[in-house]
Amino acid sequence: MLWACILLPSLPLDVFARAAPDDAQRPFVVASGGHYPRVVAANGCARAAGIRSDQLISAALAFAPDVVLRDRDPHAEAAALAEVATLLLAFTPQVSLAHPNAVVAEIEGSVRLFGGLAQLLAALMKSVESRGYVARMALAPTPTAALLLARAGHAQPVPRRNALPEALAPLPLALLDFDPGTLATLAAAGITTFGAAQALPRAGLARRFDQRVVDTLDRALGRAPDPRQPYEPPPRFERRLALPAPIDSVEALGFGVNRLVSELAGWLLARGLGVVRMSLALVHERYVRDRGTPPSIATFRLGAPARATAHLHAVLRERLARVTLPAPVEAIVLTSDETAPLAGRNLGLLPEDEANAVVVPLVDRLRSRLGDDVVTVLAAQPEHRPEYATSETAPDVRRRSPRSGARPARRTQDGTRTASVLLKRADVASADAPRPLWLLDEAKILSGALEAAPWILRDGPERIESGWWDGRDLRRDYFVAETPHGGIMWIYRDHRYGTDDGEWFMHGVFA
Repeated sequence: MLWACILLPSLPLDVFARAAPDDAQRPFVVASGGHYPRVVAANGCARAAGIRSDQLISAALAFAPDVVLRDRDPHAEAAALAEVATLLLAFTPQVSLAHPNAVVAEIEGSVRLFGGLAQLLAALMKSVESRGYVARMALAPTPTAALLLARAGHAQPVPRRNALPEALAPLPLALLDFDPGTLATLAAAGITTFGAAQALPRAGLARRFDQRVVDTLDRALGRAPDPRQPYEPPPRFERRLALPAPIDSVEALGFGVNRLVSELAGWLLARGLGVVRMSLALVHERYVRDRGTPPSIATFRLGAPARATAHLHAVLRERLARVTLPAPVEAIVLTSDETAPLAGRNLGLLPEDEANAVVVPLVDRLRSRLGDDVVTVLAAQPEHRPEYATSETAPDVRRRSPRSGARPARRTQDGTRTASVLLKRADVASADAPRPLWLLDEAKILSGALEAAPWILRDGPERIESGWWDGRDLRRDYFVAETPHGGIMWIYRDHRYGTDDGEWFMHGVFA
């Protein structure tokens, strides 16, 4: 077996700094709580100003008065660690958390799939670093050994088990998860390295301390089983991204939203799902929340399940542009409100094949820009009368069965029609009857037009006689006709009064 350990050495800082672009650097510090808060982590600008870890915040402010301070967020760190574990599930199914800031994954079975060990390791690091985390990697035949090597900064892989004693011998015992009392007692006896502890008599070491100390050493060397709890992504995605500083511009939120969308896409891929409905909450500053101002919520429903990052980011960017911020935003929360199974797709055979090209459906673009209630689709209904044979409904109508009791396409209060996206002809018309996809709002009488120039009847008649039971009865003969100018129209002759010389009407236009 071959285990890879991804260590996040600056995780307390990354959970905040990853929400800002790399070129937007300013002194930034994560502080501990308590009466005398201290520096937990500092970014490059803060370190260049003289700020160091474990320094009092008062001293940090003396070095950099404009430094941005944020309290450490253990919940955000745990969520970020889970997000990295979800990312690694795209490379191997055997992933485990190693708290507080590492993830271990068994990768030997994935080496050939990704074209070799070097390519696999590069892909692992790229996926983690693209999410804004600073990562360190180590390889070893056991997960405990990989974790120790990563904590020690040992970048050279140790692929064979017989090489572990030599590689682990100089590592400090403080890298192991022993309690402080055990480490202090061993240090007082001059035992400060892994090799020195391993050289002690096993029986005496177990009696003096605990059998768990011996078991930890044996697991690191591969002499005892090292079981790990496999990581399983949560059934629902909800991720909060704290911003380094409050933002009062919607445009400036795009970078952080893109981070969250990438995390959502990774979660969807790990669970084999596609998102159907999602919501983005913009959490305002605390003083605004205390006054009763709720978060600004932007919801969006997709026309079909999707998980491509470019697709999700495009529709959220359009929706976010329509949001007006009542106050600065200090955090972003992205939630998957509804998901559906989504199978994978085959990649291209050749490298130049555009297998990864993502096309955002027009219906999703229109809904994100105009609103969910403005864009609809036409759904077929069990009705012979053309004006009642289709109804407007949400774009996800293809996942539901047609409803009975059809009604004509609705209008808004000002009398204008809502924008609609048409389905294929097979969805809205019978296959054996030539019918246009779109009908006129009201049939247009053709008495004068037919007298001015003759029309050519190319197909018909199609007799439609229905509606006597609801008071909206009709009796018509429909034809496909060509106008003198070459246009193809759908016209009918009205026989509702029982005569054969009724008036002619135009009801639809063929594309």
